[in-house]
Amino acid sequence: MRTPADPPPAQGVGRPADPAVAGHEGGDGSAPRRRRPVRTSLVALAVVVVAAASGLAATGALGSDGGGSAAAAPSGPARTAKVEKATLTRTETVDGTLGYGEATAVRAPGSGTPAEDGGQGGAPAGRATAGDGSGVLTQLPGEGQVIRRGDPVYSVDERRVPLLYGSTPLYRTLDVGAEGGDVQVLERNLAALGHTGFTVDREYTSGTAEAVRAWQEDLGREETGTVAPGDAVVAPGARRVAEVKASIATVPSGDVLTWTGTTRLVSVDLDVRYEDLVDEGTEATVALPDGTRVNAVVADVGNAATARPAQEDGGSDGATLPVELTVRDQEQLGRYQAAPVDVTLAAETRRDVLAVPVNALVARQGGGYAVQVVTDGGVEYRPVRLGMFADGRVEVSGAGVTEGLDVGVPG
Repeated sequence: MRTPADPPPAQGVGRPADPAVAGHEGGDGSAPRRRRPVRTSLVALAVVVVAAASGLAATGALGSDGGGSAAAAPSGPARTAKVEKATLTRTETVDGTLGYGEATAVRAPGSGTPAEDGGQGGAPAGRATAGDGSGVLTQLPGEGQVIRRGDPVYSVDERRVPLLYGSTPLYRTLDVGAEGGDVQVLERNLAALGHTGFTVDREYTSGTAEAVRAWQEDLGREETGTVAPGDAVVAPGARRVAEVKASIATVPSGDVLTWTGTTRLVSVDLDVRYEDLVDEGTEATVALPDGTRVNAVVADVGNAATARPAQEDGGSDGATLPVELTVRDQEQLGRYQAAPVDVTLAAETRRDVLAVPVNALVARQGGGYAVQVVTDGGVEYRPVRLGMFADGRVEVSGAGVTEGLDVGVPG
């Protein structure tokens, strides 16, 4: 975090020397900082200062000596504001996308390695397998449809292939005597679907086989008491169909469909220079296309940087980190299913500092900045050191600058 420093001497009237905005050398002689994106709110704040300072300086009311107090102004300010103790937070706004996360594929068996499937909200967790490689497709879901535990993902020869919740796929034929995590996934789902007569554990018993027969009867399948890899699709939770890739009356092969989680989230390809601004649990604000602002929380930060193509304007290549944010109150998102959004992240915070409206600053002819202080005895200009700019205010410090002072602001 930067320590506020004196700005460089002003050449006549100028803007506050905020290195984070202007990219000029800091008052402490430090090297120039990299320019922030144009959308950063600091730019707009500095522009206000330019206008305010120029107007006041043009009246000739600013002192040219470098002393602690300038000569009294000929008249009081049009209006005043208090020097307040506040917490200032500088922010960075980046581009994001509202949607349901990355879509993953459900593949028919015999089409290669099963695709990695996304969990609830899009986090990778588990694999999806589908079909038994024979027959033709007789039922497919619709795009946007939500599939829950026990619902058919699709049907082959009118035999339903249901969705089961879990992280271990059905990768082998299960029968009495089998043991493992896939057995536990099957038994947990059988119990959730109302079947009894067995203990949910890692062992496939005769009780498990009897429950499987009852489940197969419900599905309209042959009651074998055994489960093959293509008899169900396993995913970590309910899924939303993104795209149907197969067609009715065709043999299932390749990608049958793609799907996502059912919760809308915000995805960001974050420039790696802002990596320190995000961590799991970091709060952010999301602006929707209609101007509505909603609160979000960082749920996942990718570990590997992804190469980013060169920018059309000639900017240098960079790298990004995949970041996902969740919105707790989904109703605030309205009817948006997919949309570009702006994500505002907190970049730096200064707590319990003295702050004034940014347009209370005036440029001193001798260099630096001052505030117009209104006292019982009149009006005087007191030099100030500038700190952080945020939310239309600026951090100030200096001799005689205390909480509660009245300072002039343009009318």
